[in-house]
Amino acid sequence: MSAPQAPCVFCKIIAGQLPSNVIYADDQVVAFLDIRPVNPGHTLVVPRFHAASLAELKPELGGRLFQVAMHVAAALRRSGLQCEGVNVYLADGKVAFQEVPHIHIHVIPRFQGDALRINFVAGYGRSPSTEELSTIATKIRQGFKAR
Repeated sequence: MSAPQAPCVFCKIIAGQLPSNVIYADDQVVAFLDIRPVNPGHTLVVPRFHAASLAELKPELGGRLFQVAMHVAAALRRSGLQCEGVNVYLADGKVAFQEVPHIHIHVIPRFQGDALRINFVAGYGRSPSTEELSTIATKIRQGFKAR
């Protein structure tokens, strides 16, 4: 696991050095409300120890993060907040729009007419050829072997 140069904002929240609205905590994971929510109830699920990327997480902890995200999603649906659906989002790296270098899962309540839009790039929906898909799959399988 990486050691940050200076404690990141999420490490400070976890340590109680910055205020937050924690909705769930255990010995591995903390879930708290996002201070710039997409919709009311937008929650961040973060590991207690600093890990900047998915590559720095043990698979068991990654699984625990997702389990807690699932519980948060269920709680949002039962909360009385406007929540007709849920987006679960994780950005890994700056080019993927990760803003805080501490891995985290966004759990975002969604409802008809909310302002969140997911815009796909031009060409989305184009069906690659069978050969192109085969080449891509081969490269990804090789990535598994390179671990």
